[in-house]
Formats: sequence, structure tokens, C-alpha cells
Amino acid sequence: MSASATPLLKTQGLTRKYGGLVAVSNLDIEIRPGEILGLIGPNGAGKSTTFNLISGFVRPTSGRLYMDGEDVTGQSPTRISRKGLVRTFQHGSLMRTMTVRDNILVGAVGALRGAGRGEREARVQEAAAMLGLEAYLDEVAGNLPHGLQRLVSIAIAFAVRPRVLCLDEPLTGLNQTEANATLDVLRRIRGQFGCAILLVEHNMKAVMQLCERIVVLHHGQMLAAGTPQEIRQNESVVSAYLGARHEH
Repeated sequence: MSASATPLLKTQGLTRKYGGLVAVSNLDIEIRPGEILGLIGPNGAGKSTTFNLISGFVRPTSGRLYMDGEDVTGQSPTRISRKGLVRTFQHGSLMRTMTVRDNILVGAVGALRGAGRGEREARVQEAAAMLGLEAYLDEVAGNLPHGLQRLVSIAIAFAVRPRVLCLDEPLTGLNQTEANATLDVLRRIRGQFGCAILLVEHNMKAVMQLCERIVVLHHGQMLAAGTPQEIRQNESVVSAYLGARHEH
């Protein structure tokens, strides 16, 4: 993808203050069409606030947010999602008492307003197939193992057919086999549908394997941005984050 292409999502001086606390400060990031971008940093670095800002759940104190070059600063999560940005949540986005089918249908209905039942069901089947959930469609989501619940959350978001899929710690609680399978799913989503992915994740091995670029936050500010190789070799990043994790 050409680096000169219009970013799907861009922040400009994005800042969020809570009283005297600056959670995110003057953040400039962009997500390019079809890329997988990692957002990493220590706890309290501002990752969740950044996610909430770009998805419309929190309004910025200052700065701008653009989707496809259009200023969407301060717009609601619903309006931003209709422009193609959909997110999952750190603790899951699924409705625990509903079946997997009905969970995915929630995403499909949101994306296919006015469509018939057949079209919606086709979207559910497609999402279930992409996430390997066909055998679980009639199961109650809350009864599934943790790893499968994570996949259901991604399936709900994928059913919307987003242009930017924002995933908040999708690998938390997964064993290595489950994590690897989830990474394969994300590669397929990007490969088959051209969907850009923004990934907040503490599993550094996974981030380094999956992401083409990585942005490192520290105390609400961008500490570094670059390829996985550049981030591994960045002394400031190693000192602030990677070194403490013994994973650099």
C-alpha cells in the first residue's frame, strides 16, 4: 500500500484531560488502508483512552479526528461506526445470555439496515465461518470457553464489515495455541476483506508477529512509532516498556 494514500483514520493533536490529569496528549497517529497497526505501552499509558477517543466513546479535550479525510471529531460512536470504524472491548463485547448466532446477528443487523432475513443470515454464516464458529452458532455465548467468547466478540465486529477493526486486547487469557489461531483469523480478515486493524495488546510476541507498524505510548504521549524491528531496537522503548517485560 502506498504511504501517500489518504489514511483511513488520522488523529491530529488529540488530547484528553480529566481535571489535572492528561490521559492522552497531542497524539498524532494514522491508520492506512489495509494495514495492521499495533498500539502498545505500559498500563496507564493511555491506550484505552485513545481507543475511546477514536471510536467516539470519549470526546477529545482538544485535537481532531479524521475518517477518510473527513473531520468526525466529537461524533457519536454510532456515526463513527457507520463510517467504517468498529471496535471490540477489553472485557468482551458479547451478550452472554444470547446464542452465538444472535450475537453475530446484532452486528449484521447494524450493518445491513433494511436488508432481508436471508441476507442477514448469510452475513452471520460468513462471519461464523471466518472465525471458526459454525459449530457453536446455537450455543449460549456465555457458556463457551473464554477463547471462543473472544472469537465471538470479534465475529460481532466483523459482521459489520468494518474498514477499520479496532481490537482491545483480544488475546487476553488465551493460551498460545488459541492466540496463534486468533492471529491467523486476523490475517485472513485483512487478506480477504482488506480491513485495516488497530490492535491494542500486551502479548508482545503476537504484536511483533502480526503488525506492520507499531505505535508506543508512554504517559499519554507517543514515545515511538515504526516497524517491529525499529521498535525492538529503540532504546527509549526498551527502557520504558520492553526491557521491563524481558521480551525484547
